[in-house]
Amino acid sequence: MKLLQFSCLSLLMMLSSCSISHKKEVTPEKDDLIFHSSKLERKKNAPFSDAVEVGNTLYLAGQVGINPETGKLPEGGISAEARQTLENIKEVLELHGSDLEHVVKCTVILATTDDFKEFNKIFREYFPKNKPARTTFAAGLLVGAKIEIDVIAVKADGFKDARVN
Repeated sequence: MKLLQFSCLSLLMMLSSCSISHKKEVTPEKDDLIFHSSKLERKKNAPFSDAVEVGNTLYLAGQVGINPETGKLPEGGISAEARQTLENIKEVLELHGSDLEHVVKCTVILATTDDFKEFNKIFREYFPKNKPARTTFAAGLLVGAKIEIDVIAVKADGFKDARVN
């Protein structure tokens, strides 16, 4: 009888330790939260991170269409600014192990809703098959920009491929 009680108690302890170790595996570690500063000198002292990495997910700060080489907004209106903005996003994503195909959410801020149609043409070029969830609205933007975009993306190595259903 004592042997049966001891066996049951041992089995119970083994099962409870299994569930505890399982919980430890899914609990995020402190190292899973990384605040990435910008590689651009003009943004080194910004009061925000260029990207924040949480596990396999990247949260990018809003990007405008400032060309990193010239430090200026491109000529050519919303089309030129949208292209440069998306190129800036593409560069930050690649720096941190992702790409445009792994973007899951975009927030787009336009200086005016009059640019919505033209912006959509450019957006479709950059997201031809994997269409992220998106919010778009108009608001006053800093530095005279016509557009600002922030994105949430997953790291590319965490998924074999992105696919459209």
